[in-house]
Amino acid sequence: MRKKILILGGEGNGGVIANAILDANNRGYNEWICEGYLNDRYPIGAMIDSFEVRGSIKDDLQKFISQGYYFINTILRIDGQSERINMFENLGIPNSQLATFIHPTAYIAPNVKLGAGCVIMPLVAISSNTIFGKGCIVMVSATVGHDNVIGDYCHIAAQACVGACLKIGNGVHIGLNSTIRENLIIGDYSTLGMGAVLTKNIGNKEIWAGVPARFLRNTI
Repeated sequence: MRKKILILGGEGNGGVIANAILDANNRGYNEWICEGYLNDRYPIGAMIDSFEVRGSIKDDLQKFISQGYYFINTILRIDGQSERINMFENLGIPNSQLATFIHPTAYIAPNVKLGAGCVIMPLVAISSNTIFGKGCIVMVSATVGHDNVIGDYCHIAAQACVGACLKIGNGVHIGLNSTIRENLIIGDYSTLGMGAVLTKNIGNKEIWAGVPARFLRNTI
């Protein structure tokens, strides 16, 4: 029997992940089925990327928890990420009901460890001994090297190339098509801009961009 997922969010990451789950079903991978969204901005019954809004996070989440649904969180923000993560943690969703979805076209080395609620999208490659915390999202065609320790609620955008032996904190955003060399430390709630090439450590709540990447400003 397939496990039923509700996605917290909607447009953007939510719709992309919902359709990746549907594509996995079409390929014969039937562990999960996406039954729609919980969204506080759209009414029940509204359609987002061909999937239905089933209720609001504020009013209906506890009902769906009690009914045995599983959940994926896609509500992310570069500025104010720590606040968003705290809001999600305070919802009280058990780790056992956070869906860990791996698209069947992804390669994940057998000794990789994924925390509860991680999403690994199509054509991703993750090398050996890398550890992810809970709620991480790795988008299409990203590559992640070996022996990394990656914190909770990190977002690795499409086609990013993440090197090896990195220590990446909580709530980090790694931008589209960016590149990170090996043996670096990336602090909590920091951001690397799209197309950037990172050769130095990043501190907590810092935004870096460019080639080579340089500090731009602090996040909120």
